[in-house]
Amino acid sequence: MVFEMKMLTYGDPDDEEEDAPAEEEQVEEEEEEVEEEDMVDPLETIRAKCEQTDHCVHYRERLEACEARVGSKSSTAEECTEELFDFLHARDHCVAHKLFHNVK
Repeated sequence: MVFEMKMLTYGDPDDEEEDAPAEEEQVEEEEEEVEEEDMVDPLETIRAKCEQTDHCVHYRERLEACEARVGSKSSTAEECTEELFDFLHARDHCVAHKLFHNVK
């Protein structure tokens, strides 16, 4: 939460006292950055774990084989959309069963 400090100045509006709130804001921003760095998205960690399961590894291998096949050809109409969707479906199916056990 950020509080705004307002002052009435008589005469010179460029007083040195106006610099103090700016310094406090910088310290608060640095503290918020440290807190944000410590947070880890549970979705990303669960996705990484699910990608290591046998079911997902099978679909990842099919996707990588398709990408290698398409990449080796100079011109082709083939895309690896089906393989990508199969892999994402398998991974998300695994994630769906584990994600909400970790969310508070």
